[in-house]
Amino acid sequence: MVLIAAAVCTKNGKVIISRQFVEMTKARIEGLLAAFPKLMTAGKQHTYVETDSVRYVYQPMEKLYMLLITTKASNILEDLETLRLFSKVIPEYCHTLEEKEILENAFNLIFAFDEIVALGYRESVNLGQIKTYVEMDSHEEKLYQAVRQTQEREAKQKMREKAKELQRQRMETAKRGGPMGGGMGGRSSGGFSADGFGANTTSMGMGGMGSGGPSIEMDKPIAPKPQKPVSRNALKLGGKTKDVDSFVEQLNSEGEKIAKLTPAATAASSAVAAVKAKIISDVHMESIHLKMEDKLVVRIGRDGGLQQFELSGLLTLRISDENMGRIKVALENNDAHGIQLQTHPNVDKELFKTRSIIGLKNPAKPFPLNTDVGVLKWRFVTQDDSAIPLTINCWPSENGEGGCDVNIEYELEAQHLELQDVSIVIPLPMNVQPQVAEYDGTYNYDARKHILQWNIPVIDAANKSGAMEFSCNSSIPGDFFPVQVSFVSKTPYAALKAKEVVLVDNDEPVKFSTENILYADKYEVV
Repeated sequence: MVLIAAAVCTKNGKVIISRQFVEMTKARIEGLLAAFPKLMTAGKQHTYVETDSVRYVYQPMEKLYMLLITTKASNILEDLETLRLFSKVIPEYCHTLEEKEILENAFNLIFAFDEIVALGYRESVNLGQIKTYVEMDSHEEKLYQAVRQTQEREAKQKMREKAKELQRQRMETAKRGGPMGGGMGGRSSGGFSADGFGANTTSMGMGGMGSGGPSIEMDKPIAPKPQKPVSRNALKLGGKTKDVDSFVEQLNSEGEKIAKLTPAATAASSAVAAVKAKIISDVHMESIHLKMEDKLVVRIGRDGGLQQFELSGLLTLRISDENMGRIKVALENNDAHGIQLQTHPNVDKELFKTRSIIGLKNPAKPFPLNTDVGVLKWRFVTQDDSAIPLTINCWPSENGEGGCDVNIEYELEAQHLELQDVSIVIPLPMNVQPQVAEYDGTYNYDARKHILQWNIPVIDAANKSGAMEFSCNSSIPGDFFPVQVSFVSKTPYAALKAKEVVLVDNDEPVKFSTENILYADKYEVV
């Protein structure tokens, strides 16, 4: 098939967005799109309509049309299959099929269109792969931006505290009639309430006003302490690891045999760090934002059987509008595993137990402002194999030539999950390069860390299993364990979700945003 253009237009023929895939003048494309509504026949349902030169293939979507313009020589069955994929892409990026929503997400839709068609020809991709390719970005940049924003917030907070301190000193000096001096009282920990959520603030107390308590002399300036010069030979943090690595490499070069470390654990920790950077998402945050975070710790035996399974989760609430401080959050709990729930001490336990609503014991008090407040946490520990979301079967067997043939496969057991950025790290014998025969996804051999890293972009119900085969010389089956796994998902493991957020005063629903995160803190086959 040769696809000329893809467009989203209204029932009246107004073009909202359009993407051209072949070289053609703007006037020609505009003419083709303008001719489409004139070819529509009232009262009949069509899937396509033809002219002398092109074919229009379209699908109604509420008040809109998803339209493809192809050549007449293209295969109509392939055209319809491509049209269905285009129609699935739009709801992934637009919550409602309205003109305003399409325009707000125009660039994401165009990027997705480009992943489906290249130079007029359909690419072999599915919906999960399209989402992965469009969302692909720099983990390091997101991590840098998050650290920078945190530093800016801390600097602003310190600036406000310093300004308050100077203002109190001026007022105290004006009352005493003396020159300004340095001095600050003790720190006290405060917060949202007497038994608050733990948001720390700093309280400055100025002495010298009462007759019965300790005082701080304001008239004597405090001389700054001289700073000691920093020695050039001072201890450098982090230098030990580099020295150890260089020492081990030197011993290896001299022919000494060094006991093998566990490189897979190091690679897995790096993968977990990358996953946590991935978690810093660009979800649009409303004035009320709810974040549900699930963390998995799983250990599976190499011969099968679950050795450890622990799920821990936290629901945090962030409010950025002071008018929305007094609210209640209604949850929908469809859990069938028996997950243990625990509310914050300031949350009304009876209200949550009877109606699954999170609200404060004292409804007159608001939630803290601009602070991530943990209001609910949960935990689930089991030895039941059915709780494992992703099974990994690593089967090394000796090949009779002093080496091993390794077959490793995965299968998604929890098919309601969509796992992204899946990384399976397999340790290898030192100085032995694997010969990979078959694999799904991609792989990377790290000779320095002695690992084989198998990467799968998306594992979901449509792509629930995969396998890899490779062989290694001079190895035994025990060399390929433990296998470390890392992944991230926007689908929570716990069947909890926010159903509604209402104001305390009148039970009026308010707009809110949610963010769901599931990641593997430690997932291994030993």
